[in-house]
Amino acid sequence: MTTQTATNYFEIVTRLPADAVVVFRHVGWEDYEELLAQVGEASGLRLSYDDGILTAMTLGTEREKYARFIEKLLTVLSLKKRIVILSFGAATIKRPSQRKGLEPDACFYVQRAEELGNRVQLDFEHDPPPDVAVEIDVHHSSEEKLSIYVALGVPEVWRYDGQRLRMFVLRGVGYEEVERSQALPVLTSEAVTGFLERLRREGELQALLAFDEWIGAR
Repeated sequence: MTTQTATNYFEIVTRLPADAVVVFRHVGWEDYEELLAQVGEASGLRLSYDDGILTAMTLGTEREKYARFIEKLLTVLSLKKRIVILSFGAATIKRPSQRKGLEPDACFYVQRAEELGNRVQLDFEHDPPPDVAVEIDVHHSSEEKLSIYVALGVPEVWRYDGQRLRMFVLRGVGYEEVERSQALPVLTSEAVTGFLERLRREGELQALLAFDEWIGAR
C-alpha cells in the first residue's frame, strides 16, 4: 500500500471521538508500522493488528483511570512485598514474523522481571512478552484481542468491565479463567475487584491506603 493510504488511516483515527472503534481490513504490516510511528505513544489510541486486520480504539478518561489505578496497586504491592514488578504501561507488543501486534492498557513483568534488568527498550521478536497484560473493557470488549495475546504468548490477561475484574491464564491454545493470579498469587480477582469498587466509591487515595493495609497483612 502507498504512503497516502497510510496517511488516510492516520487522518481517520485521529478524528475519532472518545471510546470509539474503527476496523480496517487488508492492511499491510508496513502500514501498521507507519501508523504506529505517526500516532506515537501518547496519542490516546490503542492499535491492534492481526494479519491484515487493523483495529483502532480511542481512550476515554474512565478507561485510563482504571488502568492507572491498577498500575498503582502493583506499585504498592512491589514496595510492600519487595517484589520486582516492571511496568511497561501500554507498550506496543508486536512480532513481524507473526504479523500480530497490540497495545494493552497496562502490562507488567513479574517472573521475568530480573531477566530484563534495567532495560527500557524491548524487541518482542526476541524478548519475552509481559507476564501480565491488562485490558479495560468498560466500553468495548477485548475478546477479539485474546487470539493475538495467545499468538504472542502472554501468560496472563486481566480484563475489567467496570464491574468485575477477571483473570485468565494461558493454557495450551487458549485462556482459562482463574480466581487467583498466576504471576502474583497474593491477588485474586475478587480482591482486585473490591479495590476497584473502593476507587469508585471512596476515591483513589482511600482505595490505595486500604490496599496498602490489606497487602501488608498478607
